[in-house]
Amino acid sequence: MGPGPTMVEPRVYAAMGQPVVGHLDPYFFQVTEDVRKLLGVVFGAGSHFNMALSGTGSAGMEAAVANFTIPGEKMAVFANGFFCDRISEMGRRYGAEVVRCEKPWGEPFTDQEAAGFIQREKPKVVAFVHAETSTGALQPGKAICDAAHSIGALVIGDCVTSLGSMPVEVDATGIDVAYSCSQKGLSCPPGLAPITVSARALEALRARKKPPSAWYLDLKLLDDYFDGAHRYHHTAPISMFYGLREGLRIIAEEGLEKRWERHRRNHLALVAGLEALGLRMHVAEGKRLWVLNTPRVPEGIDDLKVRRRLIESHGIEILGGFGPLAGKVFRIGLMGASSTRENVLLFLEAFEAALRAEGYSPAASGRAAAERSYDA
Repeated sequence: MGPGPTMVEPRVYAAMGQPVVGHLDPYFFQVTEDVRKLLGVVFGAGSHFNMALSGTGSAGMEAAVANFTIPGEKMAVFANGFFCDRISEMGRRYGAEVVRCEKPWGEPFTDQEAAGFIQREKPKVVAFVHAETSTGALQPGKAICDAAHSIGALVIGDCVTSLGSMPVEVDATGIDVAYSCSQKGLSCPPGLAPITVSARALEALRARKKPPSAWYLDLKLLDDYFDGAHRYHHTAPISMFYGLREGLRIIAEEGLEKRWERHRRNHLALVAGLEALGLRMHVAEGKRLWVLNTPRVPEGIDDLKVRRRLIESHGIEILGGFGPLAGKVFRIGLMGASSTRENVLLFLEAFEAALRAEGYSPAASGRAAAERSYDA
């Protein structure tokens, strides 16, 4: 129940046990075509250019930066968490002139702040993190995309922690390049990075005069492998693609809107329980992720000791904060297969016991408050 990897769906494990075929076998390309179509639904992307890269979410991030930034051109980053810093560093390494609009970790940007920054800087590429794993904050993207498109810029959206568990809606938002990972809201093991590219971004990609310096993540070469002539590029992790296809099928069977609502209800119940215990949430109400919750660590409590008790007594893993939030927040994941009523209630009981054992006196029963939230 941390920020990922999350629990894996049993059907995904079963799918990954199927016999491995070659990476140029027609059956494998049937699997990747299924993945492409299902990813379009989950991303909310009508573009044909959807694929899963062989690598983790950071590979998706690097592919977005490598293919859509040009050395010497300006890249604007909305920075309010760790993964905003990571995409900034990648931009610098690929030669972009990185400019940043910064706020404290966990504070999303307003529409006015987003539009003003973009109009002032007039970058070629704008990047933001939709769901910041380090803070639990949600950054709406519509204003960012509208402002970027008004000056002809492309938008990169990091959807690593939101895809499959919260609305992403790439087309409706206006995100040109969105990427994610397999091990969070999609409830698969780590190892693949879904990515989608809009028609306008694809046009920019094809207009590049020089190929990106990252050969392995060159999207034009990968498109030729997965969806073009199937020309050999690399040995894809076949079993991972079996698992991702099954994970996406499970999402389709549940229905996206029902899945989002499941995550929303479990988030609200968890927050009700945490607040009943007397804990304060780091991110303001209305700006929180449903999938990654960050209550503040009570004064005088060592978060590491609480987390160790959870592991040792109940086998429950959550993580703490890092960077400026080190020792200040817990990071509690409720994503994909892990986001269930049973897990919320089990966690709150175990968490209360661990806090008490470290000398904290809860204000009220967290489990009872969560049950009231479910019954409301």
